[in-house]
Amino acid sequence: MRIPATVAAVVLGLGLCGVPAAASPHWTVCTVSCSFDVPAGDYEVEAFLTGQTGLDVEARRIALAPVATPAGRYVHRSVTVEVRTPEGMPSGEDGPGTPGLQVRLTGTTPRPALIAVTPKPRAPRVFVLSDSTAADWANLPKNGWAQALPEYFRAGPSVRNYAQSGASTVSYLADPRYFARVRPMVRPGDTALIQLAHNDKQTTETDYRANLATLIDGVRAQGGAPVLVTPPVRHRFGADGKLTPLGLVVNNLGVDLPAVMRDVARQQRIPLLDLTARSKALVESLGETASWPLYLTLAHDGVDDATHLSRYGAEQFAALVAQAVAQARLPLARFLRS
Repeated sequence: MRIPATVAAVVLGLGLCGVPAAASPHWTVCTVSCSFDVPAGDYEVEAFLTGQTGLDVEARRIALAPVATPAGRYVHRSVTVEVRTPEGMPSGEDGPGTPGLQVRLTGTTPRPALIAVTPKPRAPRVFVLSDSTAADWANLPKNGWAQALPEYFRAGPSVRNYAQSGASTVSYLADPRYFARVRPMVRPGDTALIQLAHNDKQTTETDYRANLATLIDGVRAQGGAPVLVTPPVRHRFGADGKLTPLGLVVNNLGVDLPAVMRDVARQQRIPLLDLTARSKALVESLGETASWPLYLTLAHDGVDDATHLSRYGAEQFAALVAQAVAQARLPLARFLRS
């Protein structure tokens, strides 16, 4: 379909020279934010960007990281996203959001963008079953690593983030809003990233193993591919400059939850993405002071929080997950941005 003449005129005004005449339908010029009246489902968002512009969608999910372009030039980007209610965490604690697909321009010098939205009902899905460290936080200042994960994939897979603040393996199975809701959505070929540990503070090793097995079996029963993801570290340093057991997510009973996850993955013969080891290496290499910007700080966010991530931290940890996906050679790796 050709871009309508009225839109083409705006494109020329934006300096987006060379935009192809044949393109996806329903192109919209988005200035600061825009809304698309679409029902729940998966959609490809295609954009022509200029200036230093990126896109956030729905509950502050980072769909496209800002890309700097020279004056008068544009870049073409696309990503697949999910529209749902509530937009953020499955509990709906941060509100239902706004009907349809919400898109907001980001970046230091955002310029109006040309955007098209196309339904993708058969898109492969990446479900995230996790806690607050991965969640879609609708409101500042907290961010989850899976909130930033879409920016590392080109159009294809839809990251369906059903991480819930406060969730443990116990509550994620017990509360009907969480795994009971997600499991029926899983289709053959979908991937489920399972990262639950931070809130299993009083969970015994026996129960933790059993809960992980229940989640794995539930995904497999739907034809999905379960993948265990060890939890990101907390910003808890000892006098030796290394992370403490609390920082490494050893629970109150002394259970080394990441170590148990690794063993369960080995026994179940499923992939494991070791975010604990990767985030530990990153945080310790930076040191106690220089690694604080990955988390929430009093100076910038009004609170010192050694567990939850800044937007920058969410992007950095999501990058670690993307690297792990590539090294594990998961089928999803073919969709990673180069």
